[in-house]
Amino acid sequence: MTFRKICGYVLLAVLLLGCKETKKNTEDENSELDMAVISQVEFVENADEKKVAIYLNGELFTNYIYDGQTPKPILYPILTKSGKTLTRGFPYDPRPHERIDHPHHAGLWLNYGDVNGLDFWNNSYAIPDSEKHKYGSIFHQEILESDTDMGILKIRAIWRSPDNVDLLEEITEFKFSEVENTRTIDRSTTLKALQDASFKDNKEGMIGIRVAREMELPSDEPAIYTDAEGNITEVKALNNEGINGNYYASEGLTGNNVWGTRNKWVKLESTIDGETVSITMLDNKNNVGYPTYWHARGYGLFAANPLGQAIFSEGKETLDFKLKKGESTTFDYRILVHNGSELSMDALNQSFMDFNK
Repeated sequence: MTFRKICGYVLLAVLLLGCKETKKNTEDENSELDMAVISQVEFVENADEKKVAIYLNGELFTNYIYDGQTPKPILYPILTKSGKTLTRGFPYDPRPHERIDHPHHAGLWLNYGDVNGLDFWNNSYAIPDSEKHKYGSIFHQEILESDTDMGILKIRAIWRSPDNVDLLEEITEFKFSEVENTRTIDRSTTLKALQDASFKDNKEGMIGIRVAREMELPSDEPAIYTDAEGNITEVKALNNEGINGNYYASEGLTGNNVWGTRNKWVKLESTIDGETVSITMLDNKNNVGYPTYWHARGYGLFAANPLGQAIFSEGKETLDFKLKKGESTTFDYRILVHNGSELSMDALNQSFMDFNK
């Protein structure tokens, strides 16, 4: 089934990217309205392939995919306006010369490593049947809204145990837009407890994206990573030719020093085929655990985890977030996908303020 209704969607939140700071007054607000740019949004649903393609101004941005190849819905791939692919292909659609570690890292997703003792984060096709009882899965249920007027795709999903107990109902609203060379995903996810739900502090969470090889930070050494169950994954050293990604955080840290620190936003920037490209994730002040800790690895995992505080603070803080049956909480994030220039700290701070109005 195809949803085709092209019309305007105004996103003031990124209109000021790259612009000089101006005073906050009525005259400036009116000026911003005059600068409004129309984004043409189109959703194309393919029920057989269990995905919805998202087009901005006639060009593919991403797909919402719920076909079961990964034990959670994902957005994949994610493309810049200029057509650069910023997500890793493996395991969904492997490409030459990329890493094949962590098969649970696919596209852009949201889940967590410990919900009532079940690991939703590390679940993948690679888990042996004898271990499947330790892992939860997220099952798409229905598309609740497909509104090209506002660029909104709203879905309902269920977080389910391996013995078919429904733990959480997820309602996620994606809002897609494009202004000049910045494409934007606003993701608002409400989790409602269908049973008493415990989110024990865990390193593995929460909103994450696994990026293309060109977006990684250069490294000529292999690394070993261990999950909460003690499972070991080796990230092998690869040729660094053309690899020049770097993290830039709102509080001033860069590179691998961003991991395990609190920041309002983090940008991952690199070049692909000579063009500057970046992904920036922005936190929201209303989120549990704000400002979030960042689970941002040099090998290409870029994630924000507000719930793993005991791990990132080395025991100085503990959250162990809980929801009683019937209670809910909402996580709001903004993802900026940019090409053609560097986004300055001033521009990103402005976008953060706009997102948090």
